[in-house]
Amino acid sequence: MPKRSTPQLWDFWIDRGGTFTDIVGRRPDGALVSHKLLSENPGAYSDAAVQGIRDLLGLKAGEAIPPGRVGAVKMGTTVATNALLERKGERTLLLISKGFRDAIKIGYQARPKIFARQIIKPEMLYERVVEVDERVRADGTVEREPDLAAARAALESAKADGIKAVAVVFMHAYRFPQHEKRVAALARELGFVQVSASHEVSPLIKLVSRGDTTVVDAYLSPILRRYVAQVDQDLDARRSAARLMFMMSSGGLTAAELFQGKDAILSGRAASRIASAYRLRHGWYFDGRIPF
Repeated sequence: MPKRSTPQLWDFWIDRGGTFTDIVGRRPDGALVSHKLLSENPGAYSDAAVQGIRDLLGLKAGEAIPPGRVGAVKMGTTVATNALLERKGERTLLLISKGFRDAIKIGYQARPKIFARQIIKPEMLYERVVEVDERVRADGTVEREPDLAAARAALESAKADGIKAVAVVFMHAYRFPQHEKRVAALARELGFVQVSASHEVSPLIKLVSRGDTTVVDAYLSPILRRYVAQVDQDLDARRSAARLMFMMSSGGLTAAELFQGKDAILSGRAASRIASAYRLRHGWYFDGRIPF
């Protein structure tokens, strides 16, 4: 009986930084090769990660990535990190329970420099706050049903002003999310590109930390989604059958379609920490074994 041939697939590990993009490829014979490109070079290519893959595969300009050449592409990226630092995320509206419009801004009143006479607080990621007249108590008792008519009017006004992302953060929604679900459904019905509800994004008991994470998710997810879609299109992942995955801040990998803003803030940093830990335990990891 003839021996079945093994697929001749390349695997790629990519760090897409703000200045440079580093690509490590593993050839079908197991040998490792590396490549380095400027992350931004619009005159030469649309995306450095995909161009690095094309260069290592030896493809000519305009030549499609052939099916059956690429197995997996695993990438860490600072796209979300840079957008956060440079305040280039999506314009965001915060919908929060009535009476708590400043809760996220006030935060936990932590003072890292306790003797500083001038406290400079960071700029909020949301540009507008709307209080929704609703309330669910800690035991689940509904004190006030949400005023959906007023919420609709506020959402329509924000959308008309060009705001495209919405963060919905209600009291006790981590356990009793029914009001958040109704208002988030309303925002999605009105066509916002991103609607992040706290009970879906970060179901934590504390309003401030839950709200912070939800706002970050609403602010960064549209930027990240556009980047992932661009890479997916340039890689032509469906036709080439390549498996595209991204590294999360936690150090784990997730499928491209599940990659969210809240998971991406330390994506570019996480891989280096894992590699460093692997190196300390096993020695230099460029021995053919990639730790993720």
